[in-house]
Amino acid sequence: METFPVETRERTEVVDVTGLVEGAVRNSGVHEGAAVVQTPHTTTAVVINEREGRLMQDLLDWAARMAPDGAGYRHDGIDGNAHAHLRGIMMGASVSVPVTEGRLALGTWQSVLFVELDGPRSRRLNVQVLGD
Repeated sequence: METFPVETRERTEVVDVTGLVEGAVRNSGVHEGAAVVQTPHTTTAVVINEREGRLMQDLLDWAARMAPDGAGYRHDGIDGNAHAHLRGIMMGASVSVPVTEGRLALGTWQSVLFVELDGPRSRRLNVQVLGD
C-alpha cells in the first residue's frame, strides 16, 4: 500500500488524485487487477466522476443541501463538523478501479477525486494495488 499526502486549501474542495493512483499502479508492477483508493479521514470522501469545474461545484453544493452546516446535529456539540461527517458518509470513503494492461480502466471522462469536506487540512490518501 502507498500513502500519499493531499493538501487542501479550502473548507470544501475537490482534488483530482488520478495521477497519484496511476503512479501507484505503475510502481506496483500489477498488470491485471484492481486499485483500491481509500481516505482514512471521516470528513473526506473519494469518488469517481468527471473533473469539470462546474460539476465539482455542483457536487459540493449538492452535499451542502443534503447535510447543511449548523442544522442542529448532536455531533456538533463536540466539534461543530457533523455536516462534514454526514457528507462523507453519503459520498463514501473508498473506490475500486479495475487495472488492465497495467493501467487504470477509467472511462473517457472519469477521474478519481478526493473530496475535502472540513478543510483546509493536511490529509492522506491510501492506494492498495492488487493483482498479477
